[in-house]
Amino acid sequence: MANYVSVDHLKFLLKNVHNIDEVLSLPRFEDYDSDSIDMLLDAAKQYADQELYPYFTEMDRQGAKFEDGKITCHPQIERVMKLSGENGYICSHFDYEEGGSQMPHMASIASGFINTAANNTAVGYPGLTAGAAGLIRSFASKELFDTYVPKMLSGEWGGTMALTEPQAGSSLSDIVTSAKDNGDGTYNIEGQKIFISAGEHDCAENIIHLTLARIEGAPAGTKGISLFVVPKYRLTDDGMEPNDVTCAGEFEKMGQRGYVTTHLVFGDKQDCKGYLVGEANRGLKYMFQMMNGARLEVGLTAAAIASAAYHASLQYAKERPQGRKLDGSGGKNINAPQTLIINHPDVRRMLMLQKAVVEGCASLLVMCGKYLDLSHYADSTEEKAKYHDLLELLTPIAKTYPSEMGQVAISNGMQVLGGYGFTTDFPLEQHYRDVRITALYEGTTGIQSLDLLGRKALMKNGAVIMSLMTEIQKDLEAASSYDELRPYVKIMSEKLGLTQKVLGHLTQFAMKGDFERFLADATIFMEFTSTVIIAWQWIKMATAAKQAIVTNKMVKTEDFYEAQVHTMKFYFKYELTKTTSLAEILLSDEVLTIVKEDKVVEAFA
Repeated sequence: MANYVSVDHLKFLLKNVHNIDEVLSLPRFEDYDSDSIDMLLDAAKQYADQELYPYFTEMDRQGAKFEDGKITCHPQIERVMKLSGENGYICSHFDYEEGGSQMPHMASIASGFINTAANNTAVGYPGLTAGAAGLIRSFASKELFDTYVPKMLSGEWGGTMALTEPQAGSSLSDIVTSAKDNGDGTYNIEGQKIFISAGEHDCAENIIHLTLARIEGAPAGTKGISLFVVPKYRLTDDGMEPNDVTCAGEFEKMGQRGYVTTHLVFGDKQDCKGYLVGEANRGLKYMFQMMNGARLEVGLTAAAIASAAYHASLQYAKERPQGRKLDGSGGKNINAPQTLIINHPDVRRMLMLQKAVVEGCASLLVMCGKYLDLSHYADSTEEKAKYHDLLELLTPIAKTYPSEMGQVAISNGMQVLGGYGFTTDFPLEQHYRDVRITALYEGTTGIQSLDLLGRKALMKNGAVIMSLMTEIQKDLEAASSYDELRPYVKIMSEKLGLTQKVLGHLTQFAMKGDFERFLADATIFMEFTSTVIIAWQWIKMATAAKQAIVTNKMVKTEDFYEAQVHTMKFYFKYELTKTTSLAEILLSDEVLTIVKEDKVVEAFA
């Protein structure tokens, strides 16, 4: 059986750490119970073993081929699209009456983690389709829903999000793709979009592009952006006909070579029809639903790739003999047999770092799934608002920390393999290439950091971050019940105090209107805050593990639970301590990166 993920750890997160029963008790999820969630994860692993993991390397080696405006993908991707429809992965969050399975987001994140760890390339196609279908469901007319969504949920049709343009990049206020009202319910769309994942391929009969464009006469900036359904083929009485959406090229990439990234041209022949979603000039507001979902998906992708790399390097370390353990005199006995490299302290350090990152990220993502469930289906309006705000605050962290630290984790995995890690004989080099994109798309690390500090940390005058602090304090109180964890509770409390100090220091610049100074080190703030948040996850995991041991409610060996506590201690020693130096940077009065007009050139002379 392929080894790329710990299903046991995901079940531990769902049941012991984040209490999925709290979500399953809600009326929407009454058809689910603990046993059905176990079956769901086991089925996801079986599916991933059979349909995803065996093609992971092939999809990279063969890649996608662009010729004459068409892109040919690995044939297994078409099968994955259809199976994702048949197995309910695309429609998992839709209502029963819409053909969905009303699955909790907590559970779908865990099953998605398994599938993505098996093959991060293949799952992108149905994942984007689900996001696009969800956007139509939330904001479009019933006519558009009935026309497009059923075939998207079945996997017959694909879906994309088309935002980025050559001249605008991440600055969506500068997009120029235009929409001209034809007076018959359609708009003529003209423009170009780049970096469109799954924008053209031969794995679906039609591709539905959720496209941002400006209606003629719309206000400048983001206030004048509308959202349109733009199909590759539009429907006719006789079937379908081309909709003047052409592929100008496919980007040749460092990684994820089987997951196509396209340059699309709309309306080259002035015959591209789009259909307005919701109200005019509210497109960016609508698109944020898909963007925020995509950001969680990117974080999941990064963590899942890191998971596959961790398990590959762990397996190698358990099988590779090299060198000998040092003896009591500080030397080594050359006559002793070689030892497995997992017995060397530095190799264990690198493996522990991978485990700490992967499992810490998985915990954060499952928790975000719980917050997403509660933000929609909690019993009270107040609870829904609370968890909506907490999720808003945590989303940039859930996207960024796995993306950045996933790279670090996989790099350590390559180091475990030594020279073999740099070869195509082992999968680490592909994981390393694949994960690099996650810190770039759906908003770079810099953009996510600006969002965290400039928007989310100040939401409701700081009330949301104080709500988060309250949630953390509850978990610290629970951890304090165990003598072994109390020293780490004390450390965590000190770090929360340091967080408040840092935020207070930075906020003073915003209050003075010096926003450039306020945001100059936003990326450092992201690293600082994320490291604290993952420490919180490890306190939660260690507490749940201790509780299982003390109450003798273990479903795995005691070693499994003790490993959670051990990894928590490792994270606190090797990672959380880094926040001290990060805070020193953030609290410093020295300003070195802000441009002064008389020294623009001198800094880089």
